[in-house]
Amino acid sequence: MKRFVLAAALLLCPSALAADYQIQAVRYATSPQFPLANLVIGAPADEKVDIAMVVWLVRGGGRTLLVDAGFHREKWFQRFRITDYVRPDQALAPLGVKPEDVTDIAISHAHWDHMGGIDLFPKANVWIQKREYEYYTGEAWQQGGRKGGIDPDDILALVKVNTDGRLHLIDGDDVEFIPGIRAYTGSRHTYASQYFRIEGPPSFVLASDNCYLYRNLETRAASGTFSETDRPGNIAAQARMIELAGSADRVVPGHDGLQFARFPSEGRVARIR
Repeated sequence: MKRFVLAAALLLCPSALAADYQIQAVRYATSPQFPLANLVIGAPADEKVDIAMVVWLVRGGGRTLLVDAGFHREKWFQRFRITDYVRPDQALAPLGVKPEDVTDIAISHAHWDHMGGIDLFPKANVWIQKREYEYYTGEAWQQGGRKGGIDPDDILALVKVNTDGRLHLIDGDDVEFIPGIRAYTGSRHTYASQYFRIEGPPSFVLASDNCYLYRNLETRAASGTFSETDRPGNIAAQARMIELAGSADRVVPGHDGLQFARFPSEGRVARIR
């Protein structure tokens, strides 16, 4: 009887099989003294902040998942004055993770500093929004297409992941693509950006660039890269993140170095859960 009840519960709620995931933030670089107003709408024009370049390592249930993959292509170093850089695959080494150990990479969006490292992890399955993949492997490169912050070499690497049979397309909002890990569509930071909820207890939301800084949450300000049309949607998405996590303290912004102060940290690594 107990086995029947358990089986019925799992059929009704597949995420009941979810692992007790460990979550760690890994800082692999810094972009210093970036204008805050470009990150938080309404911030003082003369205020600047060091941007933390981060990937998140999620382990459990036999999986080693990266949320975003960082970057390594030379063209971006001078453009954003990158300092304190360790290549993302090498930044994982102190945690005992080799590049071939990474089983999955969840890409929040196709910008250079989030997708540019997918070719560093040769065995990883890559998860991305279907519309994001379709747009940046096609229409973005046609006349009138929008491709700011998208590296053509990253797109070629993404297509190769597809032809290698390792690409998985997430189609839409509130999709459980790995047991206990759900993808949600944000407002339009890129064509079809997404963020992720790691189910608990307690649950955490890894926002990536759908929320740059804790300051966005605290002031209810849109992220600076969203168009004026999309800003209300971004503010609504941030409110939803708080609801999904159960607390603003459990929403982890994409580029805020404060996550390494708010959570127990050692060196480049913060233990989020």
